[in-house]
Amino acid sequence: MRLYIITFLVGTFCYSCKNSTNESLPPNIVFFFVDDMGWQDTSLPFHTEVTQLNENYYTPNMVQLAEDGVKFTQAYATAVCSPSRISLMTGMNAARHMVTNWTLRKDQSPDPEHSIIQPPEWNMNGLSNQKGDSLTYFATTLPQILQQNGYQTIHVGKAHFGAKDTPGSDPRNLGFDVNIAGHAAGGPGSYLGKYNYSADWRQPGNLIWDVPGLDKYHGTDVFLTEALTIEAKEAVSEAVEDGSPFYLYMSHYAIHAPWEKDERFYTKYEGGGLSQFDAVFAAMIEGMDKSLGDIREHLNNLGVSDNTIIVFMSDNGSPKQATRNLPLRGHKLLPYEGGVRVPMVVYWPGVSQAGTTEDQYVIIEDVFPTFLEMAGVASKQIPETDGISFVPMLKGEEVDEQERPIFWHFPHTYDQFPYSAMRKGKWKLIYRHTERALELYDIENDLGESTNLVESETQKTEELAKILTSYLLETRALMPIDNRTGKAIEMPSEHI
Repeated sequence: MRLYIITFLVGTFCYSCKNSTNESLPPNIVFFFVDDMGWQDTSLPFHTEVTQLNENYYTPNMVQLAEDGVKFTQAYATAVCSPSRISLMTGMNAARHMVTNWTLRKDQSPDPEHSIIQPPEWNMNGLSNQKGDSLTYFATTLPQILQQNGYQTIHVGKAHFGAKDTPGSDPRNLGFDVNIAGHAAGGPGSYLGKYNYSADWRQPGNLIWDVPGLDKYHGTDVFLTEALTIEAKEAVSEAVEDGSPFYLYMSHYAIHAPWEKDERFYTKYEGGGLSQFDAVFAAMIEGMDKSLGDIREHLNNLGVSDNTIIVFMSDNGSPKQATRNLPLRGHKLLPYEGGVRVPMVVYWPGVSQAGTTEDQYVIIEDVFPTFLEMAGVASKQIPETDGISFVPMLKGEEVDEQERPIFWHFPHTYDQFPYSAMRKGKWKLIYRHTERALELYDIENDLGESTNLVESETQKTEELAKILTSYLLETRALMPIDNRTGKAIEMPSEHI
């Protein structure tokens, strides 16, 4: 026992020595990215009041992160996964990078046929590291720039950057030194180790969703969220041992379909009055939250927590199968707040003020310039993007951005209606492509988007329609084709 104690103390001392010599290193960055988690799918309330949905969940580590850092009540992503992830990697809005729907198979779109609208030929192969690849978007990525500035870049979990058999399907082609379990698919075949994280057990031969690189857990009871957490901790330990600053992209597959029981937490929800689906969903959320706590504990044990920024965010709203994120309207894939408003918390030791709330809005492409500024990357190395750094917000500086326009673009028939949308200040404009119809909402006074003000606020409708039209033209956004005319549908300003 005495030998163990001595060994432990020496090990701790060595880590402390390593840390003390590395105090001048740029901060480590952990981006804890969750899939399909709605704004209210947590016991941490992002609304002005606690709702029943908050009480359904147990996410103590999210609560603790917010107590340590800054809770953003109006953070936005796109309404579907691949576009959010490409915007994160490039700092560009989906209208510009044209990866406007989810990707999977090379040269194949998931859009079904529609009687009126035909989706445009979008970048369905995703992000690429090579110029000229067909139906892809080429850019210098966030991890590439961090890599160039001495960071060890670690990808863990869901990638979903590029279609199968394209360069973008492998995160190592896009700036990551390490790739653990990331590939083309946007969901796992299964979360269960006993099924080898594959869908083959329920759909024989359907292997495209199989999570790669986790063979050591095959045939075990280790839930996918836990396996990814174990692997992430090991990768971080190696980066710390190397003495390099690290960027950990902790990109959980949870809580994307298929929804499967995390047996570590399921029983208490099953007996708590929830439906079976809601109990499964809540258990998966708690498992994700445990991962957050485990990673924070590991950073502390390594002695690097005081120099590690943690950003928690979701890639879009909750799926339509889940309980609605009231008071928000809608769900994943829709332009309403339930589809695009997401939970976000930022902890920057020594910079952000503990237990604060930020009510100004930000959007997914803002993460790109923010992380580069946090890392101390020279401004001349930061490319021009659609994003704006929110570092001043974290420093408590006065920021007047409430009239900044932000945009969404989904010219697709997949599962929902095609649209373009924008927010400027308290106003939200939605242009429904098929109907050529406009919707205007006062988000400040009508968070549930229940009253369309197009008829009563004609001047504001006209103003925003012109701004949205200008943006779509400036980005060369791809618009759907009207099957009846063979032409692209008209811009929103033409329907005032």
